[in-house]
Amino acid sequence: MPSSVVMTSPPGKTRRGVLGKVFGTLELIKFSHSVFALPFAISAMLVASREVPVTGWAIVWILWCLVSARTAAMAFNRWADWDYDVFNPRTMRRSELGTRRSTLALCVVALIAFVIGCAQLNLLCLALCPVACAMILGYSLTKRFTAYSHAFLGLALAAAPMGAWAATTGSLESPLPWLLAAGVWCWVFGFDLIYATQDVDFDRQAQLHSYPARHGVPAALRLARILHALTWLILCAFGWLAHLGMPYWIAMGLIFLALIVEHVLCQSSDLARINLAFFQMNALVGLILIFGVGASIYLDHLFLISPVVEVTHP
Repeated sequence: MPSSVVMTSPPGKTRRGVLGKVFGTLELIKFSHSVFALPFAISAMLVASREVPVTGWAIVWILWCLVSARTAAMAFNRWADWDYDVFNPRTMRRSELGTRRSTLALCVVALIAFVIGCAQLNLLCLALCPVACAMILGYSLTKRFTAYSHAFLGLALAAAPMGAWAATTGSLESPLPWLLAAGVWCWVFGFDLIYATQDVDFDRQAQLHSYPARHGVPAALRLARILHALTWLILCAFGWLAHLGMPYWIAMGLIFLALIVEHVLCQSSDLARINLAFFQMNALVGLILIFGVGASIYLDHLFLISPVVEVTHP
């Protein structure tokens, strides 16, 4: 830990029962933030299922892999950043929710679960498993050497729709998963820039790298606006190439509004408003997207394969 950081006593541990420890661990790894990558992965699976029907067990294992990968990534992040988090005023209470050793153990268990899930899907998913593991774990270390750690986080989450598509079709030859992954990359890159504005002073003291710490908050917010504009354009291109219907385009209009609200909220230095912009607005983006994709595919299904009842006369 750099000596330039002002050291204060980290909070003490609180004695909790088993259930309290479980909920504490879920809070430590921000399990609720699974709503960010999950809708994009499910959207990829739904679009891919028009080419290759997906089985119930495949859906189960896809969800298994998504949750286990995300759990491993966050647990490793908490373990790697433990010495920083206990002295960051925004994150110092995390140490009350678990221990560094238990966090690492959770990461190992989740990684094993992820590998098992990949093996249950297909050979392509199993072959790409080491690459996925490197991506979801590696981004946690990038803040030590680059101001573009936010881009690496975007890359890690962009793997979710790619993995879901590969799990469904056994192939990544279509441009659609790559396009959706590009949208996720821009989206996550942008909202992590917003989130990182809360830690500018601490990052500079601790000699950690982030775009806001190096270039300032106004520059970070400008780049976030550009990235979210690109996100919206890429998602439009995805809907057009995937031949999605009217519900998707209604969803795109709502996503456009949600992104505008997010950037209005993040102009404030109020921590509560920034958290609202980060979590609620981005969770809303994912939920709107999955509704638009799901409704479009459902209506296409009704239109294309609804049985035609023939009336015969005696």
